[in-house]
Amino acid sequence: MVKRAAEQSLEDVVMQDSPMHKKVRVESVSEDDEQSNVNSPTVEPVLSTNGEPNLNGKTWLSELSVSDLNIGEEEEEDSDFIAPEQQRVPADGFNDLYLDTIDRSVLDFDFEKLCSITLSNINVYACLVCGKYFQGRGVKSQAYFHALEVDHHVYISMETKKVYVLPESYEVTSQSLEDIKFVADPRLLREDVLKLDKTPKDAFDIAGEKYHPGFVGMNNIKANDYFNVIMQVLSHVTPIRNFFMLEDFSSKPEIVKRFSTLIRKIWNTRAFKAHVSPHELIQHISRQSQKRFDLLHQSDPVEFLSWFLNSLHVALGGSKTKPGTSIIQKVFQGQLKTESQQITAKADANDRLRFEDAGQVVTEKHHFLMLTLDLPPAPLFQNAVDKNAIPQVQLTNILSKYDGVRTAEQQNARKRYRLLHPLPPYLLLHIKRFSQNKFVSERNPTIVIFNSYGLDMSPYVEPNPKIHPPFEPIIYDLIANITHEAVRIRDDSVEGEAEKKVWKTQVKDKARDEWLEIQDLFVEKVPAETLFTRESYLLVLERRKDGKKKSKQ
Repeated sequence: MVKRAAEQSLEDVVMQDSPMHKKVRVESVSEDDEQSNVNSPTVEPVLSTNGEPNLNGKTWLSELSVSDLNIGEEEEEDSDFIAPEQQRVPADGFNDLYLDTIDRSVLDFDFEKLCSITLSNINVYACLVCGKYFQGRGVKSQAYFHALEVDHHVYISMETKKVYVLPESYEVTSQSLEDIKFVADPRLLREDVLKLDKTPKDAFDIAGEKYHPGFVGMNNIKANDYFNVIMQVLSHVTPIRNFFMLEDFSSKPEIVKRFSTLIRKIWNTRAFKAHVSPHELIQHISRQSQKRFDLLHQSDPVEFLSWFLNSLHVALGGSKTKPGTSIIQKVFQGQLKTESQQITAKADANDRLRFEDAGQVVTEKHHFLMLTLDLPPAPLFQNAVDKNAIPQVQLTNILSKYDGVRTAEQQNARKRYRLLHPLPPYLLLHIKRFSQNKFVSERNPTIVIFNSYGLDMSPYVEPNPKIHPPFEPIIYDLIANITHEAVRIRDDSVEGEAEKKVWKTQVKDKARDEWLEIQDLFVEKVPAETLFTRESYLLVLERRKDGKKKSKQ
């Protein structure tokens, strides 16, 4: 309607004629044309052959039917949507159309592939202009309407990694898009993967900053630092890394495919950003574990590692009873002998842990993926001299739990342990720092002293000449170390302060022979001589192929 001027009354505007139907075309007349028509002589209508008036050769309005004017009917625009014709190939000379609108700085393919509107993970496309996810590319899809509404025309399929231009829907095969496809699904050649631990390689992100592939930070979305340290550790176990980077997992469960994608992104040599986000994998783990492990609540890294390794083993088709049926068991699984004897009533406080010759000893053999090491109890009282001293213990002392001589009491029974040949290629040593009772959780701050190389495990293995020559050392070197740090924070729920757990990981760069400490997005070098000064929680050791070699690698 005509906008009412300020000096006009509302009644005068309402009495004006209603606007004509929008499908009747009316040519606009400028002020100059209107003035010329006033001064020009009146033009008489010309009669047509049937006697009806005709103006300048055009049919008079009376010849149009009611259906032609769409009077009293619904418009077709409101009921039927007529989509433009889609193309399979671009028109000649328009192969690179819209490619200049791509913004690589906003592209982040680490988050879960869900449509931002329907939250569906089926047939998802990513807009290369704004980075958002949309479902489908048909004429009634979310990506199609996004292209029309905000004028974003270039999309990549997150399943096939093909790039399309919408709404025309033709595929773009330009070589300039190969870097985007590689970031969305990074895949290195086999010869390049085998050189990761031998040849140092520097890479640069889209901002020109240098980073080392494999030693990049990970986003801590809220409280998933326990998850980040485990992913960092597993990505530096060479057989695990190579297997999940090179094998095809298209027919495997989702947890295997997402873990493989995360490993390949950590070692990506052409990344747009010098960090990765574990959002896609941890969201699936949250659903599979029924919210036991998620990004909103901090969990124990060792507890998560145990669950994750068993889940990967089953997802890869491993057997629950037969050992060595997956890459997980081939890398970490070993065998342990346990001897137990019931404590009789006649045993006094001095010999409760001494095995009796007359008592019956029960021997069992178990398979393990991780060995638990017990710390000695921290002293309750300290003198003035040792007030600020932190208790310390050698790693070899707490490893003596598995020498087959030391005895421990558990549930009215004395037990002793011994490792059996062959030892696994990689050992996971869990230093038990936390104990839980009915009232409170306690932390043992004892520092474990160790060397980063040259740990001989032969004293803790029962001899077996058929598998391993006697008195020959079995040397392991440290490749990763997960540490715990207690940080005092203000707690408004109670008076005083509370402790917050902070998890970090220390990993070895074999190509440069140096150690780096990673805490979420922060990566920095650390001297190898100071690794034991932290509260170590999980040690990952790699077995040397030549056990006789005792010099530093």
